[in-house]
Amino acid sequence: MTDTQVSAGERGAIRIADRVVAKVAAQAAREALRGAREEDGRPTGGPPVRRPVRRTGVTVRERTARVRIGLELGYPSDIGAQCGAVRRRVISRVGELVGMDVPDVALDIERLHSAQLKGDSSGRVT
Repeated sequence: MTDTQVSAGERGAIRIADRVVAKVAAQAAREALRGAREEDGRPTGGPPVRRPVRRTGVTVRERTARVRIGLELGYPSDIGAQCGAVRRRVISRVGELVGMDVPDVALDIERLHSAQLKGDSSGRVT
C-alpha cells in the first residue's frame, strides 16, 4: 500500500439500523421455533402457531445488540427448550449476518395456544 492509499477500515463506517437487526432476530426466532419441534429425541413443541413472533425490539450500542422478542407458543410444550433454541439461534444468526455480539436475548411469552381447545375460536389458554 502506498502513502496515498487508505486502508478499507479507515475509509468510513457502516451503521446498521436497529430495525434491520430486529428483522434478523425475528426471522431467527421463527427458524428456531420451526426447528425446535424435537430436541434430544423428545418432542418440545406444541401445536403449530400461525404467528409465533409477535414483536421484536432491539437496542444497539456500537457492535452489541440487546434483543427482546414477544412470542406465542403452542401448548402443551417444553417452553424452556423452545426458549433455549430461540436464544441460541438469535445469537448465532445476528452474529453471522450482522456481525454483532448479542449478550442478552429477553423472551416474553405472551400467549399459549392449545390444540385441545377446538371450541374456542382463539385457541388461547388463559
